[in-house]
Amino acid sequence: MGEKIWDFKKGKIGEFFELLNEIMNVKLFSIGESSLTIGLLLTLVLSVALLLLISEWIKKLLVNKVLQRYHVERGTRQSIGTIVKYVLIIAGMFSILQTNGIDLSAFGILAGALGVGIGFGLQNITNNFISGLIILFEQPIKVGDRIEVGDIAGDVVRISARSTTVITNDNISVIIPNSKFIDDQVINWSHNEFRVRFNFPVGVSYKEDPEKIKSILVKIATDNPGVLKTPEPDVLFDEFDESSLNFNLRVWTSEYVNKPKVLKSQLYFEIFRRFKENNVEIPFPQRDIHIKSAPEKLNI
Repeated sequence: MGEKIWDFKKGKIGEFFELLNEIMNVKLFSIGESSLTIGLLLTLVLSVALLLLISEWIKKLLVNKVLQRYHVERGTRQSIGTIVKYVLIIAGMFSILQTNGIDLSAFGILAGALGVGIGFGLQNITNNFISGLIILFEQPIKVGDRIEVGDIAGDVVRISARSTTVITNDNISVIIPNSKFIDDQVINWSHNEFRVRFNFPVGVSYKEDPEKIKSILVKIATDNPGVLKTPEPDVLFDEFDESSLNFNLRVWTSEYVNKPKVLKSQLYFEIFRRFKENNVEIPFPQRDIHIKSAPEKLNI
């Protein structure tokens, strides 16, 4: 009795696997001399998913472990990691296709059709992709840089194949096409080093002593903890304006590169307070209006 039950189960399992094998061998379509079946399609999907996971894992290992030991800058590490990831994905895709018997020569026709499509409808995508590769190799911008492009100012947090993500001071993510960084003018505040100089204009009345104003402004800048002591802050006598003597307070900072308006506000608050303590007059435009009476009409 037991042997009959076992034979019955064995027969059912065999039938199940035969049915599964038939389903997996169902032909969907042909690619050149190769046939794409359901089983092959599933194998390709799983292989590609595994390839993407492994390439991402290798990128993170390279960026966060290997390159970090050699004190490579964060932006450079991200660029190298992204390039390695793309190389692994491209090489892995060809390897997967060849291993599973896909006729790669058939993709020549597909490449030709894709080229026509790129010429008409995919120009922007291709332009952004190539621009992304240029950015990764040349590194005009890197992850962590403070940049300005157009009306957008913020910190670069991610560079992908098509676009770059920038976080503004208001914590807003702005997705910028990579071609903007190649075709347009870009200001990179931290390209050479994370230290910049800001200029803050200040105007006073003509009755004030320029040396006194210079001394006050330098003392204000020196007392601010966000202003670097080296190079020292300095003051330029800018011009004789219509109603004021104009000065330019120049300060170096590394702490306020990504928030210059905060430093400007701190300095201007302190300038106003110190000027008030020292009775320094801050002028405003004035005009003298002379009214002349018209002569009375003569009687003839």
